[in-house]
Order: sequence, then structure tokens, then C-alpha cells
Amino acid sequence: MFKNARAYRLNTPFGLDQLALQERLVERAFRGCGPLEVMTLGWSPPLGPRAELLVQVANGCLLVAARRQERLLPAAVVNEAVAERVVELEQADGRDLSRRERMQLREALLAEMLPQAFTRSRVIPALIDPEVGRIVVDAASDKLAEDVLTLLRETLGSLSATPYAADAAAERFTAWVLSGAPPAGLTLEDQCELRDPADKGSVVRCRGVDLGSPEVRAHIDTGMRVAAVGLNWQDALSLVLADDLSLKRLRFEEELVEQAMDGAEDEDPALRFEAEMIIMTEQLRGLLSCLEEALADADAVAAQAARAAGAEQAAVAQSAGPPF
Repeated sequence: MFKNARAYRLNTPFGLDQLALQERLVERAFRGCGPLEVMTLGWSPPLGPRAELLVQVANGCLLVAARRQERLLPAAVVNEAVAERVVELEQADGRDLSRRERMQLREALLAEMLPQAFTRSRVIPALIDPEVGRIVVDAASDKLAEDVLTLLRETLGSLSATPYAADAAAERFTAWVLSGAPPAGLTLEDQCELRDPADKGSVVRCRGVDLGSPEVRAHIDTGMRVAAVGLNWQDALSLVLADDLSLKRLRFEEELVEQAMDGAEDEDPALRFEAEMIIMTEQLRGLLSCLEEALADADAVAAQAARAAGAEQAAVAQSAGPPF
């Protein structure tokens, strides 16, 4: 189950099946960092190191996984070592080292320290959905997702994919919060992030708060806009949607998996994987299609804003009581 999702729209049909894609990925299979390498990135089995296949198929989707390994050598450690060596050499020679000599010393120390540095790995799954022409990467940052897309482009030779985006997404999220009516299938949860468009450093994060409360509305009235909002998709999936259209803190309802596994013996791992994949792909398909349609409709934004304003006026009139 993905924890995050960054979606890309395929501009051309994806024509490779499991076998053809497997043959391509093998050419860029993961290998560990060499003695003087800072980072490596390659394809790894999505089901873990004991598995053999680099591509898994479920519900018409292709699941792959990039593995990134990097050496842990903080700049502060390198700087400290360089500073100590500079002092030793300057005292021994009785002169100051030039800038060029310092750079050469730094490079020599890096070559000496890198092979001894620890390594850290992370696996980044990606879902290719040829049926709807979409790729979804389980990455919390845009850079990490782009690294996976770049690796896929290099592996396949070419891949035309565009990240999901929407004009004035924060304005649309704000309209959802003001009206209390996000697109059909979605309901507001109890968290959001508000930002001031005129001051990017001005941020208010709300958690465990009714988004229809006077406190949230007061921030919006001062000009702040909803940059991220907590949502629930059809009582099956909770998430936080950001204004770059990334999905974070994905949480699929465990009951769905248990229902899908009902009758399966001994919690068979293969059956559980298939059940989770079917649930995840179905829910992500529906959610992303809903967001794509809702955020592409500019007229809906104006209509929703008008409904929100009307609802606010009605609430004010009601609180004022009947006219004398």
C-alpha cells in the first residue's frame, strides 16, 4: 500500500507488457554503491530482495520499484576533517594553503573517507496504469519522484509523462472548505494547511479541527488560502491533498483488505498482495480521475465560490435573527 502518491499523465500509450518491461528493467537493475560513488539508483523487485521479478502485475497495472542507495558522509564531517588537515599542513609548512590546495585536499579526503562511509537504501515503488494512461510514484518529494521517472525514461529510451497540475489549486481547495462541499465522493476531514499568498512564510496548520469552524474561516477572511486539505475518498481512503496535487499520508481502510481476504487460508502472502493491489489500484484510479475532472473544470470553481458566499450570507442572516 502506497503512503504517498505523485501522479503523472502518460502522453502516449504504454505498450509494454510484464515480460517486455522485465527485459528492459534488467538492464538497469540495482547495484550497490562503489567505493567512490555517492549514490546509485536502479530497479529492484517490488516484493523484496528474495523475489526475482522486477515487475508485478495486478488489476491491469504494472508495479515496479526503484532502489536508491547513498553513502552517509555529512558535509559537516568532511569540513571538520579538512579544517584539521589544513591546520596540520599550515603549521608544518609555515604558510597558508591556497584555495586550490584546499580544494585538492578536500577531494583527496573524500576519496579516503567515502569507501568507509555507511550506506543507506530506500525503495520507491511506482505503479504504471496503461488502462488510464497514468504513472503513480510513492514518493514524498517531487525530486525523488522525478528521479524515478528519469530512471524509467533512461531505461525505456523515452517516456512522455506530465505531472498532474491545476491552476489556482489553493483557490479551489479554499472554495471546498468554505462551502463544505468538495467534489462528489470526497468528504472533508479535520486538517488543513493555510498559507498567505503574499507571504509564503506565513503558514497555519490545523489538525483535529472542524474545517467549517469560525477559526478556520477567520484565517481565510484575512486572505489566507488552503494549500493542503485532509480528505476522505468514499470511506475507503484518507489522505492529505496538497496544491501541487501530491497525495500524502495515504491510509487505506484495513477492513477493505480483510474483506478481500475473507476465506483465504493462513493469510497467504501472495493472495494478500493481490488483494491489496486490487484495492489500491481501484481506489487510486477513482480518486485521481475524480480530482482530474474536478480540478480541470474552471467554471465549477466560480460556481462553488458563489455557493460558498451565498451560504455565508445566509448563515450571517440567520444568526442576526428575524428583522423587526
